[in-house]
Amino acid sequence: MAASYDPQEAVARFVEHHQLGTSVEARTLDLVSEVGEVAKEVLKGSAYGREPFVPTDAWADELGDTLFSLLYVANGTGVNLKVALQTAMKKYEHRIALQGDLGST
Repeated sequence: MAASYDPQEAVARFVEHHQLGTSVEARTLDLVSEVGEVAKEVLKGSAYGREPFVPTDAWADELGDTLFSLLYVANGTGVNLKVALQTAMKKYEHRIALQGDLGST
């Protein structure tokens, strides 16, 4: 049976292999920048909000860059994203039960 792929572990190995020593602070700023690039692709793919969104050619690349940055930050701060996601989903489940949507109160 093949071992399952763990993206968080893959990024940790990549960072170690390439001896990337960028600080968590710098990677967090990079994460914010990558989220901005995702937003830019939404603007481009929706004619700046005038049309329904159609993913651009760069859409998946920008999501991948954002995910890499998030995984890097999580690893650098000792956060297990599987656990964090499970906790978030429980929180959202509770919000949906109480108010019918994901939004915070």
